[in-house]
Amino acid sequence: MSDILLGTRAIGAHHAPFVIAELSGNHDQSLDKALAMVDAAAACGADAIKLQTYTADSMTLDIHENEFLIQDSDNLWQGRSLYSLYQQAMTPAEWHQPLFERAQRLGLLAFSSPFDTNAVAFLESLDVPCYKIASFENSDHALLAAVAQTGKPVIVSTGMASLSELTESVEVLRQHGCKQLILLKCTSHYPARPVDANINTIPHLAQLFDCQVGLSDHTAGIGVAVASVALGATVIEKHFVLDRSEGGVDAEFSLEPNEFSQLVTECRRAKDALGTVFYGATEKELASRRFRRSLYIAEDIKAGEAFTPQNLRSVRPGLGLAPKYLPLFLGRTASTNLRKGTALSWEHLATVQADTQVML
Repeated sequence: MSDILLGTRAIGAHHAPFVIAELSGNHDQSLDKALAMVDAAAACGADAIKLQTYTADSMTLDIHENEFLIQDSDNLWQGRSLYSLYQQAMTPAEWHQPLFERAQRLGLLAFSSPFDTNAVAFLESLDVPCYKIASFENSDHALLAAVAQTGKPVIVSTGMASLSELTESVEVLRQHGCKQLILLKCTSHYPARPVDANINTIPHLAQLFDCQVGLSDHTAGIGVAVASVALGATVIEKHFVLDRSEGGVDAEFSLEPNEFSQLVTECRRAKDALGTVFYGATEKELASRRFRRSLYIAEDIKAGEAFTPQNLRSVRPGLGLAPKYLPLFLGRTASTNLRKGTALSWEHLATVQADTQVML
């Protein structure tokens, strides 16, 4: 599977995981806080920051009753109307350019999730390097076609989509010109339980759609993300907040800067640890071989004296013969005087039998 370029960043199996800090609405409608979040994400080692491009009116209707209220008892935003939630969480259009420019100055890739075709047109005017489709929009074929037609890489969260829905969405993207696709395994519950992450789906998605696959993670902590890297995830997206105690619309399932730094570090360690199929001593292990067990004279022995379990033992270090040869020596005699602490060798056997010579 070939690499994908996001800006100048290569994404693929032979590269460190590409880590995205999702700012979402945790800026609390403060541009200064949003800029500080970009600064902090860069300091944490993130590869990119991502915004969300919508307004409350582009997302829903200004109605605050019935099905326009979030009524699920286990929903983080239970009791809120959709309209009021999106009013709080939206990132104003006029903030996009200064946030993108700050990110670029700090060496971060910066892009956004458009939630309708007008947002795509707006983001094109800012020359974003790629697009992210949120899980709740992954079945919106008009939106998928619009981002595909830009010719830029597209990242799609798979949350809630059945296999048939996802197949249709991928077909729409590819039919409209998307040649660089990344799917993100996603559980669209906030916060999500690790038991619902089902990250074993990651290699299956990669094989099924022949594309890069990563994780959009809404669980607490970093364990699910790190584990996903071991399963082949090349992209990790995680929500970011400066301080959970200050609130923030997504704060409960977002990482603070110290946690995000750990995410970046541990995902990269996980990638490095995968390595290749390998047996034997690594370069760093070669010196350790001398501390394996081997056969040593444990008591002074005179020439002609028999070897016993008391005067010949398997101990560390490993400069003597291997412990597997101990039965060949027990009951036989020493060829010379041997001091306690002598590493055993074949010359110490008084008569080297034919079977021993074969084993040499």
